[in-house]
Amino acid sequence: MTRRLVLASTSPWRGDLLRRLGVPFDQLDPDLDEAPFKEQGLRPRDLVVTLAEAKARALAAAAPDALILGADQVVAVDGDVLGKPGSADRALAQLRRMAGRTHDLITGVVLLDARTDTLQRRVDVHRMTMRALTDAQLRDYIERDDPLACAGSYKVEALGAALFDKMEGDDWTAIVGLPLSVVVTMLAAAGVDVLGGPAL
Repeated sequence: MTRRLVLASTSPWRGDLLRRLGVPFDQLDPDLDEAPFKEQGLRPRDLVVTLAEAKARALAAAAPDALILGADQVVAVDGDVLGKPGSADRALAQLRRMAGRTHDLITGVVLLDARTDTLQRRVDVHRMTMRALTDAQLRDYIERDDPLACAGSYKVEALGAALFDKMEGDDWTAIVGLPLSVVVTMLAAAGVDVLGGPAL
């Protein structure tokens, strides 16, 4: 790894995933106000990529020679975006809406080469089918897993896995917040081979 890699996220889950690749990186807070982006009425796929890019660009001045990795994730139901609930009542309302139904878990990833201002963009979509669950089950889940800081009010990497009948997609790490197969491809295109040696 000859280039500095920066993860533009404070998410412990994304940090843990990226560490699995065995490449050194810095994890920095992009300190981005997401509200103006969410008020633009963008489609869910466009929103996650726009936010991921904004997070990466927010750190470009602080890391002008780095490769900066940005990511964002939303749950989409009937075309509506479900973000982080922030409270148990909102979490219950989100989970009620998804119970017994299929929704999209959409993850946007960008890799910004701050040195050349070159940007790679990718979107990962998983089709998530939730079990039909009672309010008592949902309240128990919220109390035990505390998913208030998670898009869609669930943590699939923890007890949230029990909520689902089926999860369909290309890379399960995207469900946690960072599709590693996509990241490896992006790094290779930027000249970094995570398996060692120069990328082809």
